[in-house]
Amino acid sequence: MRFSAGEVARATGGTLVGEDIDVDGASIDSRTIERGQLFVPLVGDRDGHDYIESSHIYLTSKGARGGTAIEVADTQEALTALGRTARARLGDRVIGITGSVGKTTVKDLLASIMRQRFITAASAKSFNNELGVPLTLVNAPDDAEAAVIEMGARGIGHIAALCEVARPVIGVVTAVGAVHTEVFGTIDDVARGKGELVEALPERGTAVLNANDHRVAAMADRARCRVLLYGEDVRADAVHLDAELRPRFLLESPWGDTEVRLSVRGAHQVGNALAAATAALAAGASLEDVCAGLLAAELSPWRMDLRTTPTGARVLNDAYNANPISVRAALESLALLEADRRVAFLGTMAELDDAVAAHAEIAAYAQSLDVRVISVGEPRYAVEDEVATADDAIALARSLDLGGGDAVLVKGSRVAGLELLASALLDG
Repeated sequence: MRFSAGEVARATGGTLVGEDIDVDGASIDSRTIERGQLFVPLVGDRDGHDYIESSHIYLTSKGARGGTAIEVADTQEALTALGRTARARLGDRVIGITGSVGKTTVKDLLASIMRQRFITAASAKSFNNELGVPLTLVNAPDDAEAAVIEMGARGIGHIAALCEVARPVIGVVTAVGAVHTEVFGTIDDVARGKGELVEALPERGTAVLNANDHRVAAMADRARCRVLLYGEDVRADAVHLDAELRPRFLLESPWGDTEVRLSVRGAHQVGNALAAATAALAAGASLEDVCAGLLAAELSPWRMDLRTTPTGARVLNDAYNANPISVRAALESLALLEADRRVAFLGTMAELDDAVAAHAEIAAYAQSLDVRVISVGEPRYAVEDEVATADDAIALARSLDLGGGDAVLVKGSRVAGLELLASALLDG
């Protein structure tokens, strides 16, 4: 969004130093900042103030350094305040999405649907925290008619704080699972934290909840607005997967029924598509928009990306993140691929309360699907095949002589860096 530097100063409680020129959006990364954007230097392991250039229009808590500056007490708090100001320019088509799994995929699917009819801003990649949410709002187009905001949390109160900035009118909760329990506590604590989105919705709003997750469905009791259950009010019938794992199904809803085909892969994407369709229909999209948007949607990188290596092996790259729910779903997708041999390179599942049991259960489940697990830097899978690093996994994969009869899954939490393995396999 476009602001004058003076407007930024008023929104953030800061002091303008220099010329009152316009800014268009904001960035916290000096390496990628575009001409006219506001640079927001953050203080963490590195001090963003060290990267201020005189050509920048910037916030600062350490004094002006030439050019146009807005002096503030705290640059992160100032970004949050500017996000609130940007949100005030948007109407009621602001949709928040949270959940233990699936929220980025639902965000991508929903944004694709909304863009069929509305000028729509959406969170980039997985920018879903106290920085990503205000940045999404500030970087929305001036003529934005809708915004799709992903919201992540690592503890009680985090979602509530994000809702104070984004003020969603429609809220989607995808699932509650044993994710981030090291910081949340119990799985019921996770549910309490995710449900803060439902509690934040206004009376005129809509809560979109997963009927097939009892902890999510129970959040209806916390809503003061209309509740729609996907999997119940909006349903999928006659689900089929093609050879590329892309689902098609009959979508049944209060708005009517329609045949839907997805561009994304995996049977578990049907639920994600229902969540996106329900929220979009509640926001004023049509069934035609739903069909077109779901067919055209592209996911953020390293999510259920199925490709073929030069030797003919199929590689399912789902390396962006991993938790027990998503790993099970990815293994089930791998098992559906036609192959003589199925191999899963699995990295760690981070931030689990009982990590030993969780990894062992995944290894056992893979075995039940006749999938060979190769553990990458995670001994708690307790499998015969184990390597220490992604580079070691690349070497082992090359020794397996993977070809046309093979299907490979690559999946792990971000710290595992297994996208390097997927890239190496596809490069041959």
